[in-house]
Amino acid sequence: MSSVVVTSGDARAAARVDALRVAGHDVTVVAPEVCASIEDWHDRGLVTWHARELALDDVGAADTVVNVPVETTTEPTPETPAVHPAAPGTVTLVGGGPGDPGLLTVAGLEALRRADVVVTDRLAPLAALADLPPHVEVVDVAKVPHGRTTPQEAINRLLVEHALAGRSVVRLKGGDSFVFGRGGEELEACADAGVPATVVPGVTSAIAAPELAGIPVTHRGLTQGFTVVSGHLPPGHPDSTVDWATLARSGTTLVVLMGVRTLPEIAEALVAGGLDAATPAAVVADAGLRSQHEVRGSVATIAGLAREAGIGAPAVTVVGAVAALGSTLTSTLEIVPEAAP
Repeated sequence: MSSVVVTSGDARAAARVDALRVAGHDVTVVAPEVCASIEDWHDRGLVTWHARELALDDVGAADTVVNVPVETTTEPTPETPAVHPAAPGTVTLVGGGPGDPGLLTVAGLEALRRADVVVTDRLAPLAALADLPPHVEVVDVAKVPHGRTTPQEAINRLLVEHALAGRSVVRLKGGDSFVFGRGGEELEACADAGVPATVVPGVTSAIAAPELAGIPVTHRGLTQGFTVVSGHLPPGHPDSTVDWATLARSGTTLVVLMGVRTLPEIAEALVAGGLDAATPAAVVADAGLRSQHEVRGSVATIAGLAREAGIGAPAVTVVGAVAALGSTLTSTLEIVPEAAP
């Protein structure tokens, strides 16, 4: 592993940073300001960010210094692009998978290669953007938990405005666009504006994260189905539509996305609904990346174990007999190999 200093911090730089950290390098970003994705990685301890200009000591301490030009990268703005062709461009919603660029589909990669504009999230495989041609505009619309965020309405407007300006737009996000990804809302916005739009399905973390930890969400003799729910609202919240008591009695594997913060309440609600407190449970964080890690326990213990391990978002929780499987399995995923920056 080598130490790499990256000297800019916009969305295009984030693509290079992601490629380097996925390849296992120790990455430091030195830039007065960074995009939301880099700030989030810094907060999670995945990269180091110094909020200042590059200093001589930074160069001397690094094996490699990488400068990424910033002139073709933008932050989201309300202005309508200036070009108004007779026919609109297109929008392609691309599900990027759980994080490793190797899990981006061939169709998704081809869409990126044809793009004039890429509108991307923090959980998308940004490493796949590192080799985009200089003319491609990369727009960061990351939604960071308890941090910087871009309203969904602003994202919809960006997609439509760039397409109406005649550009080929790719909306790149983590997982699958239609699994808690608001892809349906974006598709509706394009339809309302008369913008042609297509969808490239992605590998959803609901299945991939457990699988990369050796946990099958279905297994003969143990479970005949699985249920995927969002845990961003705790049980009992007035806006929650999840019937946790019914899930506790369903007999299927339960997969919870966006449930790190609410895991104690979820576990309590499942036990109150009749689920045996000794039911196996696991939490898989950063699935598909070198930083992937997991904890295993029971419904009664999993929230405390996750907290002790310092697990934060993104993470996927699995509840059911299958969560006891695969504890000795080494993932067969070929992470992008280490290479010279």
